[in-house]
Amino acid sequence: MYHRFEENKYPSTNIRINNFKEHLKIIEGNNIKFINPKNFENELKNNKLQRKILLTIDDGFLSFYKNAWPILKNKKIPFILFISTREVGAFNYMSWEQIKEISKEDFVEIGNHSHTHEYLADENSETIKKDIEKSISIFKKNLGKNSIFFSYPFGEYSNDFKNIIKNFNFKYAFGQHSGVIDETKDFYELPRYPINEKYGEIKRFSSLTKTLPFKYKKIYPDEKYLSQNKNPPNVKIQFYENIENLKSVGCYSNEGNNWRKSDIKFENSNTLLINISEKFVGERGRINCSLRDPSGLWRWLGIQFVIGEN
Repeated sequence: MYHRFEENKYPSTNIRINNFKEHLKIIEGNNIKFINPKNFENELKNNKLQRKILLTIDDGFLSFYKNAWPILKNKKIPFILFISTREVGAFNYMSWEQIKEISKEDFVEIGNHSHTHEYLADENSETIKKDIEKSISIFKKNLGKNSIFFSYPFGEYSNDFKNIIKNFNFKYAFGQHSGVIDETKDFYELPRYPINEKYGEIKRFSSLTKTLPFKYKKIYPDEKYLSQNKNPPNVKIQFYENIENLKSVGCYSNEGNNWRKSDIKFENSNTLLINISEKFVGERGRINCSLRDPSGLWRWLGIQFVIGEN
């Protein structure tokens, strides 16, 4: 997941264009297939031994159009561009004319990223519904249709928010928790690796291309929006059977606003308990678990909680 390109005063959401070009070279050099979002479900379910990547760009900043789009267009590299409809045509954002130009290419999908891009996970259901209804209406007016792809603003969602997105007939929704997509994942909680100046450094990016899906049946609590009286949560992951070396898994969390190795234990052969002893501080709580695979690659699983004010 990318945002800005060569807007160097915003390092937390920016990537330098030379690094972006190097990222594409790394992907191509490792024989990783760029997948067309129009074939997303087919690619997810078939030919699982082929490593694949889906590029996504959030927000529709003008710097994407000026700096990254010419590269992707020249190479015909597929991607999803997620647009928040309120910002279209505002200062430093793409216009509908530019978005329409891009959308004509058969390797491009324009995804829905809400209307306002506010902290919708904090809002009540009616406010969320009105926001999404407005974005869909503007999509249909300008592009002739709405997308089946949605990206949660800030990667944050509650179960209510997820259900609203399902009921509006989106098929897939993406967060900002790290990890690798596979056919067992909840299609309304799809992970992505956020890339920026700090986390887009070449060595780290290369390591991300060596990650595998970490398959699980269920993560508890199911609700990722935590009220303060449920912070910290009782976290449990029920993995699929027969994952090699599962007992060697390691997890880290940002509990107490400080990244640390998590206190973990197994309830049974495939159920992991993660003891979060301190409250998550701030707006998000994160847990990352990884496992060295016999292939030499790493299985990776990220969990993100949204921390409510009350």
